[in-house]
Amino acid sequence: MLIRSFQLLLVLIIVFFSHQDSVSHGAEEKGTSQAFEAISPQKKAIKLFNGKNLDGLYTWLQNTKYKDPKEVFYVKDQILHITGDGWGSIITKERYRDYDMILEYKWGPRTWHERRNRARDSGLFIHSTGIDGGVGGVWMPGIEVNIIEGGVGDFILVVGEGKDGQPVPLSLTSEVGRDRDGEVVWNKDGIAETFDLSNRTRINWCDRDPDWEDVLGFRGKNDRESPTDEWTRLEVVCRGGHIQVFVNGSLVNEAFDAVPAEGKLQLQAELAEILVRRWELLPLKNAVIEE
Repeated sequence: MLIRSFQLLLVLIIVFFSHQDSVSHGAEEKGTSQAFEAISPQKKAIKLFNGKNLDGLYTWLQNTKYKDPKEVFYVKDQILHITGDGWGSIITKERYRDYDMILEYKWGPRTWHERRNRARDSGLFIHSTGIDGGVGGVWMPGIEVNIIEGGVGDFILVVGEGKDGQPVPLSLTSEVGRDRDGEVVWNKDGIAETFDLSNRTRINWCDRDPDWEDVLGFRGKNDRESPTDEWTRLEVVCRGGHIQVFVNGSLVNEAFDAVPAEGKLQLQAELAEILVRRWELLPLKNAVIEE
């Protein structure tokens, strides 16, 4: 009887800790754990989107959190579809640093709700840290590489809460000038200025049209983005705190001393349909660095 009681107790202990382990791993998959070291691709590409399913990724939506009942994010014919019908993002389960990221995307025909007649909008967050929904219940805080008609390549510091309830520290330094209207624009021959939560949080890409309007289909005279129904290649090279952004091979923005210099990656759902055929990280040795 004593032996049977001991065996039963042992089984209960094993079941308890197995359950705790599964709960812990579930939390990590939902992006609540920041405990593990950031990953850097070494010998081969890391496919963030594998062309088959959402393995390695999870989703967050403002209204439904980790559930996606309307299938805002889905895969069909090897393409990642983000319908845009809602506010949120698709997020990597892992954190990354030191990489050459390639994102190939094009716009879909649909826009939604209050942005139905506005410029198609999305965004690629790098170095994301903090909590899911830390930015107004919508995104995890991070450094945004903007994807919006007329503004592909802008830097935006997207401020939000960390796990301690305090704003996540975000900052970067860039050589900048001012456009006709006094807005900050990257200029490789400009003056180095530091941007953080205490002053300014935006650096426009180098040739952003000063006459930009938030209207559907806007296109500036010097835009590097492909036409709406064609694929655009967005490349983001992160080497420590150094960030370079290329649109279809053209360097459009650059920053140094980024804080943080690692983190999760996010693709936004922002009331416009966007399609992705390639999203991967290459080792830095493959990156073309423009000095």
